[in-house]
Amino acid sequence: MNQLEVTQIRSSIKQLKKQKQTLKALGLRGISKKVIHNDTHNIRGMIAKVTHLVEVKEIKKSKA
Repeated sequence: MNQLEVTQIRSSIKQLKKQKQTLKALGLRGISKKVIHNDTHNIRGMIAKVTHLVEVKEIKKSKA
């Protein structure tokens, strides 16, 4: 399964409460913090809600 590296690039100050809660649920606690999640529909939906605050990179797993 592919994974996603999610990096917070903007502050959550002056954002809606739901967006702050989404960042917290993703495990992001501040600017330039990174987390890795499995590429699932739930995670993609959460990222879609805060696309203006995060940057996403796809990590492809090689079959070894």
